[in-house]
Amino acid sequence: ATAGGVLGVVLALLVAQLVNIVFTAAVPVSAVIIGVGLSAAVGVFFGVYPASQAAKLEPVEALRAET
Repeated sequence: ATAGGVLGVVLALLVAQLVNIVFTAAVPVSAVIIGVGLSAAVGVFFGVYPASQAAKLEPVEALRAET
């Protein structure tokens, strides 16, 4: 998720440079930090929450319910 956030920021900077040819465009550093931070937080939450739920299950019951 963090890699995706960084890639998104890099693409946004490239687009801003292209737009800057015709118009004035700027990407504030705070927007970069917030974007990467939110991307990382969402990735951690949606990775840890299902894993913690799965860790609470008995392996036999989890395999039996998967049919």
